[in-house]
Amino acid sequence: MVPVIQLVDFRKSYITGEVEVQAVRGVTLTINPGEFVAIMGSSGSGKSTLMNTIGCLDRPTGGKYLLDGIDVGSLNRDELADLRNQKIGFVFQGFNLLARTTALENVELPMLYRRGGQRFNNARERAMKSLERVGLGKRTDHTPSQLSGGQQQRVAIARALVNEPTLLLADEPTGNLDSRTSIEIMDIFQELNAAGMTLVMVTHELDIASYSTRMVVMRDGKVVTDRPVEQRLNAKEELARLTQEQAAVKLA
Repeated sequence: MVPVIQLVDFRKSYITGEVEVQAVRGVTLTINPGEFVAIMGSSGSGKSTLMNTIGCLDRPTGGKYLLDGIDVGSLNRDELADLRNQKIGFVFQGFNLLARTTALENVELPMLYRRGGQRFNNARERAMKSLERVGLGKRTDHTPSQLSGGQQQRVAIARALVNEPTLLLADEPTGNLDSRTSIEIMDIFQELNAAGMTLVMVTHELDIASYSTRMVVMRDGKVVTDRPVEQRLNAKEELARLTQEQAAVKLA
């Protein structure tokens, strides 16, 4: 089995003025197909730098990064962009939707950036199916301002899935959402994972990380903990429990 992500002695440093800042220091990490991994750490731990590299938005200073068996460090800028577009779907904390564009058009965007004549003839149909997959089949003509925060994040997830990526990367996907909506997003992620999708999620919330299958904790640019989630939360069960609690409060 070829790992989706393979980092070998990965290092990343930045030059700030005359000072070299070592953001990530010799991380070796393997993530196999079908895993749901949460990366945790405080500010400055290196988790965002690690995520940027996994997402092919940055290159390692040292070591090696293989994405689905491809050596990312050997690619030029255009090849890196193509790999990112074809292999990775991104979900961000701030949704990053175009404000005056409908949900359907937002989801179509990644297909418009495919180079080399690889654009899909059925882009609208694929976008529609992607929105239906996240429960927004009846909101396709709504702009972001007409959608709730949870619905906007669902559009962002649909956009991330439309190119059928190997890997879904989520950077603080529940950071702008309330508790119930956060669990609803985790329910989507767990369904995707159950269907075989590989997910990597950065979060600072321990309860959100508990919906994953594996937790990686970083500190000072190094991995200090890498272990399976022993008491994994089930999003559907948590939503049912929350509904019961809210009903009990109304009856009281």
